Amino acid sequence: MSRYDRLGLESQIQHLGEEEHVLGAVTPPIFQTSLFVHEDCSAFEKSFDATGAERKPHNYSRISNPTLDMLERKLARMEHCEAGKVFGSGMAAISAAIMHCVESGSHVVAIDTCYGPTRMFLEEYLPKFGVTTTFVAGLCPEDVLDAIRPETKAIYLESPGSILFRLQDLETICSTARAKGIATIHDNSYSSPIFQNPADFGVDIIVHSASKYLGGHSDIVAGAMMTSQERMDAIIQHELALLGGILAPFPAWLMLRGVRTLPIRMKAHQEVGNFVANWLLDQPEVAQVFHPGLPTFPQRELFTKQMRGSGGLLSFEPVDQDEAKIRAFADALELYQLGVSWGGFESLCVPLTMHPIGWNERRWVVRLFNGLETPTDLLADLRQAFDRAGLAKR
Repeated sequence: MSRYDRLGLESQIQHLGEEEHVLGAVTPPIFQTSLFVHEDCSAFEKSFDATGAERKPHNYSRISNPTLDMLERKLARMEHCEAGKVFGSGMAAISAAIMHCVESGSHVVAIDTCYGPTRMFLEEYLPKFGVTTTFVAGLCPEDVLDAIRPETKAIYLESPGSILFRLQDLETICSTARAKGIATIHDNSYSSPIFQNPADFGVDIIVHSASKYLGGHSDIVAGAMMTSQERMDAIIQHELALLGGILAPFPAWLMLRGVRTLPIRMKAHQEVGNFVANWLLDQPEVAQVFHPGLPTFPQRELFTKQMRGSGGLLSFEPVDQDEAKIRAFADALELYQLGVSWGGFESLCVPLTMHPIGWNERRWVVRLFNGLETPTDLLADLRQAFDRAGLAKR
C-alpha cells in the first residue's frame, strides 16, 4: 500500500509526484528541455524503453519529461487509473484514444451530442481510412448496445455532454462492451475527476479537454488521457510517438498549478451553476433549462449514481426562437463574455442551434458557463439582457 492511499484526495493532489524538492523549491521547476543526456551507454540504451513506466530514464521530451511526469501521476490517481498522459490539446488526446482502438473496417458507436470536433473526426475524417460511426442518443443503454455490430471496436461516451448534458448509463454499457471485447472511451471534461470517475464504472480510456477545468485559468490548450498501464504503453509507442501530440513542459507546469485548486474551484462552480440554473427556471423567457444539478433533471437517478456534483456549465432554450432577439440577448450581456470553451474563471455565453436525436426540429439553445464572479451580479446581468433583447415570454 502506498502512503498516498491513506491520504484524502486534496492531500494527494498537493503531494503526489513531488517527493523530490529540487534545491528545496516548494513549487517544482519547469524542465524546459527537448532532450536528456546520459552518463554512459548503458543508461542511454535504457532510455529507449519509452513505455511510460515510472522512473524510466528520460530521453526526449516528445515522449516524456519530468514536469509532465509529475502531472500525469496526479491525474492518473485522480481518475482511479494506472497511467496518465498529457497532450497538446483535448482533440490530440481524443483522436489518439480513438485511433488506438480502431483499424480499417472498424465501427464505432458514439453519442450524437458529443463535442463538435470529436463528431467531425468520427464522421468526416475517419471514413477516409475505412472507419464508420453510428451516432446514438444514449439516453438509455439500449440506444448504445443495439448499435453494436460485429466490427464494432470502440464506444465513445460523453456523460454528460457539454450542451444538453445527456447522461449515459456507464456501468451497463461498459459491462456489455467489455464482455464483447469492445473498448470504451469517455470524455470526462464536464465533471472533472472531482465529480465523476468513469473508471469506477468500467470505462477503459478517459479523456479530458484540459483547457477546461483541469487548467482552470483559460491560459493553456491541453488534453489528458488516463487508462491502464498496458494500454498506455501501447499508446505511447504508437499514437503519441508517431502522431506527436505531446504537451510542452510550460503548459504542463501551468496545469499543475490549476490542478492544485481543482477541488475548491469545482465546489465554487457547482454553487454558482446551481444558483443560476434554479433562477432561470423561474424566468418567463426560458422554456427549459438543461443542467444535471437541478432536482428536476430528467435523469436525476442516474446522476446521483454516477456523479458527485455538477459544474458551472448549463444551457437553456428560450421561449422566443427568433434569431435576431437571441443574438441581441447575447450582445447585451456585460459580465458574460461571448466565447467558446469554459472551465476558467470567467463567465461565458454562446448561442447555438441544436438538432439532436429526439428533437423534431432544430432549436436555439443558449449555453452559459458560470465563472467565479459574484452570483447575484450574474443574475442581474442575465435579467438586464433579457429585458434589452425583448424576448417573448411564456
